[in-house]
Amino acid sequence: MASTLLQRATTVHADVTHQQQDIRIIDGVITAIGDLTAEPADDVVDLRGHVLMPAAVEPHAHLDKAFLAEQIENSTGDLMGAIVAMRSNRHLLDVNETVERAERAARLMAANGFRAVRSHADTTLEHGLTSIEALVEVKRRVADVIDVEIVALSGWPVMGPGGADQRALLHDALRAGADLVGGCPHLEGGDTLGPTEFFLQTATDHGVGVDLHTDETLDPAATGLAELAEMVAAGFDQPVTASHCVSLSMQSERDQQATSEAVAAAGIGVVALPHTNLFLQGRGRSPMPRGLTAVAVLRAAGAQVAAGADNLQDPFNPVGRACPFETAGLMIMTSHLLPHDAWSLVSTIAGRVTSFGAQTLAVGERADLVAVRAATLREAIAFGPAERIVWRNGQRLAA
Repeated sequence: MASTLLQRATTVHADVTHQQQDIRIIDGVITAIGDLTAEPADDVVDLRGHVLMPAAVEPHAHLDKAFLAEQIENSTGDLMGAIVAMRSNRHLLDVNETVERAERAARLMAANGFRAVRSHADTTLEHGLTSIEALVEVKRRVADVIDVEIVALSGWPVMGPGGADQRALLHDALRAGADLVGGCPHLEGGDTLGPTEFFLQTATDHGVGVDLHTDETLDPAATGLAELAEMVAAGFDQPVTASHCVSLSMQSERDQQATSEAVAAAGIGVVALPHTNLFLQGRGRSPMPRGLTAVAVLRAAGAQVAAGADNLQDPFNPVGRACPFETAGLMIMTSHLLPHDAWSLVSTIAGRVTSFGAQTLAVGERADLVAVRAATLREAIAFGPAERIVWRNGQRLAA
C-alpha cells in the first residue's frame, strides 16, 4: 500500500480556527488525522508553514475559449462585443488548436489547486461540434490531474422553425460526449419560458443535468431565474445549475427574496462569476453596478451559491490566473464575504453545485489536496502564494 504522511500541516476547521495536524494517506484516501508517528512505509512530507485544504472546484469555465485574448479582440468590452468578436473569428479555430489551448488551461488549473472543472463548450451552427470534440479529447488527456465536465452551450434561437438546426445540434453534442445541457434563454429575444422549457426537456430526454447562462444582464425585468425555479419545482428531476443570474441584484428586495426562496426550494445551484461579470456588465452606467447576482440574499434563503472564474484571458475577460484564491479574493471584496465563506464557494459548495461533490479534510475522504505557504486561510487568499503542492488521489502532482 502507498502511504504518505503529511506532517505539521496547518488545517482549517468549521469554527474558523487553525490547528497543526498530521495527515496519513493510504492508497489515495485519508486514513488518519491528528498527532501521528511516522512509520517505515511512510513517504513523509513536512508541511510546516503551509495551510492544507481540500482542492478546489471550478464550477464554470470556458476552456474552449481560453487564451484567445491576443487573437480575438473585444473592441467594445461588453457582452455583445465579445459574442460578436467570437462569431467573426470562428474561422481561426479548429479542433487541434482548441485542444492545445484548453489542455493548457486545464493543466494550469490543476497545478493551481483545482481538482475538477465544469466547462461550457460553444455549440453553435457556425461552430458545429468543434468545441465539443476538442473538450472530449482534453477530458481524456488530463484525467490523471483534473476531472472535466462538459456543458453543451447551445446557440440561439432554439425556438420555432428557425431553431430546428440548433435544436438538432444540441442533441448531437450530447451524443458526442457532452455531459450536460447548457444555453442562454435570456438571449433568445424576449421569451425565456420557451427556451428554458426546451433545455429542460432535452436534458430529460438524455437523462442529464442542466447548467444555464441565466439572466446575464443588468435589466431588472429579466426574470429567467424565477421562471427556471418554477419549472424545476413543477417536476424536473435532474440536477440544475443557474450561472450568472446578474439581473437578480437589480430587482427589488421583495423580488430578490421571493426568487431566492424559490431557487432554494427547487434545489437549484447558483454560480456567481465575478471576473467576467465585473468586466462585461455595467459599462457606461453611473453609478456603475457591481454586475453580480444577489449573493447575500440567495445564501440567506438557503440556496447553494458557488463562485467561479468563467472566462480565462479571452474576449469575455482579458485577465485571470486560473486560481481559486483569486476567485475567493474577488468574492470577499465584491460580495462582502469573510475569507472562510469565500473559500467554501470555490471548494465545498462548488463541488455540490456540480457533479463532483463536496470534499472535506476528514478520514475516509479522497486525498485531493492543496497546500500553500501561509499561516492562515485568509493569508493564503490574500497572497495567493505561487508555491503550491497538489495531491490527486494521494499522488503528488509534478511541480
